[in-house]
Formats: sequence, C-alpha cells, structure tokens
Amino acid sequence: MYQPRRLSHSEFIPLRGLEHHVRIWGDLGSGQDPIVMLHGWMDVGASFQFVVDALTTDRPVIAPDWRGFGLTDSRGADNFWFPDYLADLDGLLDHYLQDRPADIVGHSMGGNISMFYAGARPQRVRRLVNLEGFGMPRTQPEQAPGRYAKWMDELKSLQRGELDLQTYPEAAGVARRLMRTNPRLPQDKADWLATHWAAPTTRADGSPAWRILGDAAHKIVNANLYRVDEALELNKAIAAPVLAVQAADGVLQTWKKRGIDDDFVARLRAVPRLEFARMEDAGHMMHHDRPDEVARLIEGFLKRN
Repeated sequence: MYQPRRLSHSEFIPLRGLEHHVRIWGDLGSGQDPIVMLHGWMDVGASFQFVVDALTTDRPVIAPDWRGFGLTDSRGADNFWFPDYLADLDGLLDHYLQDRPADIVGHSMGGNISMFYAGARPQRVRRLVNLEGFGMPRTQPEQAPGRYAKWMDELKSLQRGELDLQTYPEAAGVARRLMRTNPRLPQDKADWLATHWAAPTTRADGSPAWRILGDAAHKIVNANLYRVDEALELNKAIAAPVLAVQAADGVLQTWKKRGIDDDFVARLRAVPRLEFARMEDAGHMMHHDRPDEVARLIEGFLKRN
C-alpha cells in the first residue's frame, strides 16, 4: 500500500448546522496561511494526499470533505444545492483564515465551486488553481419542465432505495472499482485511497462490507438548469489570477465523445487574469495520475506575488 510522506490529521468544525470534516497536513500554527484544496464529486479531501506529498513547500494544507461526502454529514438531505457549497466554503475560510485572502486549489466540482466563489467574493481569493473545473454543458429554458419532473422522480427513487451506492465485501473491491474508473491509477495508490473513499459497515444480514463515503442523494439531477450567462458574469468578476489546467484525456474529451458541443474554454477566457495549462498523459483525476507535475504547477503559480 502507498505510504504517505506527510501525515495528516482530522478536525471537525461546525458550519451552517453540519459538522464538517477537514483533513489537515502541517502545522496551522506555523504562521503560514494554509493552501485550501477542494475535492470533486464523489471524492474526499484525502484524495489530495499524493499531491501534498509531492509539494516542496512546508505550508500547511487543508482539504474539507464537502457536505454528504467523506466524513461530513448531510443530516438526511435528499438532494444538494450548489449555492450551499459556496456558503460552506465561505464559512471554512472564515474559520481558518478570518478575513485574509486564500490560495485555493479546486478539482472538478471543487474547481467549479471555487470559480463561482471567487466571482462572488473576489476579495477572499488571492490565487486560484482550477483543475478540470469547466462548468457544465449548456442548457436551454425549454428543458426546465422535464428537468423538474426528473428531479421529483429521482427523489422518489432515492426514497425507494433504488439509488443506493454499491457496497463491497472488502476494501480490495473498492480499490478495483477505483482502478476501473481510472485505469491510470496504480494498485498501491488504489489500495490506500480505498480506505479513505469507503468505510467498514455491516449489511442488513449481518455480513461485513465496505460502503462508499458519499451520500446517494448526490446522484439526483440538479433541479435548476445550468446557466452559462451566470457563469460568465461570475468569471468576469474574478479578481484573482487563475490557472486553469486541462487534462489531455479529461472531461472535455469525455463530453466530446458524447457529442456535447460547447466551448468550455471560451467561458474560462472571460476571467480577466487567466493562465491556461494542459497536462499530457493524464485523465480527469490528474491529481492521482500526475501528482508530481500537479504539485509543480501549484507551487510555481502560488509562489508569485
């Protein structure tokens, strides 16, 4: 199994009525502001371990589990709303940085959240590294009736248990699942991730199992349509320098294969202070595929004044 070079510890902090789990590497009392790392959909804060190990800086790093992921509770929520993530991040920064601007690294959903947040709270972000956070495919108003109907149907499916996440008889099964999803992920890292991505539980029949640490309600479609016009205005309002990193075999290629024709990169170019990088031989989970290179990009960008 992979052996971490930098050990982490956990804190639980109250944010907006929920106990949020935050993974912390390094000493928060060192006088250096932490780097804030935000994970993606169906992931956990521990997912950044390989990148943290590759960093040469001794700055502390904090990585929360979003509500309903990892060890952060959801209190039985039957669906999740995107604006809640922004308010959760706002509270997290208040807790750890008070009124000081933050250096943020966000992957996928975490990148999308950080972009919206940086547009809504431009004074709170010093620099932002966006790893594969390209927003969502464009929607049209005429999709609204069907979208609301689908949302209500899926709420009922959740209540019937039809959306429950699969369990596995042992952690090795979770590791195999991770490697099927990402063929670039080596066995030792998959074994390590499996013990943070899932946890032991007991099935109804009393048999042991490992359950994924993600709320099944995250699988429910968003009731609201994704509005590109709003995303563009938020991008325009970002004051911080932004480094957007695309994986050569990432989400844009996945969407292209599905026939989704949208200029996601053009949306990013609305950011006033944007740099763009492309990582070869990497998929959407670039922080697993190429952690050393991701760490170099992060450090080089954050070191600038």
